Amino acid sequence: MFMRRRPVRLETERTVLRLPAHSDYNAWTALRIESREFLTPWEPVWSADHLSRKSFTNRVYWAARASKGGTALPLFVLRRDGVLLGAITLDNIRRGPAQTGTIGYWIGKPFARHGFMGEAIGALVHHAFVELDLSRVEAACLPENVASRGVLEKSGFKYEGVAQSYLQINGRWRNHVLYANLRNDRRGRSEAR
Repeated sequence: MFMRRRPVRLETERTVLRLPAHSDYNAWTALRIESREFLTPWEPVWSADHLSRKSFTNRVYWAARASKGGTALPLFVLRRDGVLLGAITLDNIRRGPAQTGTIGYWIGKPFARHGFMGEAIGALVHHAFVELDLSRVEAACLPENVASRGVLEKSGFKYEGVAQSYLQINGRWRNHVLYANLRNDRRGRSEAR
């Protein structure tokens, strides 16, 4: 008998992680607009229709399909009172011998450096290891993004190296520092360079 799986909902002490919904459009748009200058140095250039209702609707549908298909888990991060804080995605989920995925995240400027993203990363990595049976979760960020590097390191990720021209950020191909968190990590502390 086919049983429909319930959508993923992860909870931490102060946050709830869940798939985006159509009703999130106004909160998402307001937070993205308010945080645009804060996010611009760390993100790809926004498309002309980035903030449009149609683009957001496509994002919601993609999140549902990707989650159901097991290829990605795009989640909104909300404070327990329902305020949208940002988003985190476990993407590029690869099965078979790899059993790995890559996380990416953003947080709105008013909520940065309050530990919310660290809670979200911890919950998603735990879910990836325990529920999805992944062996490795990867992440990458710009070398000068001290806040992102710090939250990754505090969340158990270890520095693994540099990828040259890894992603286009703010209109330029940029090098990224690579991090990984392993389910059975015996590497000890690694020093980032």
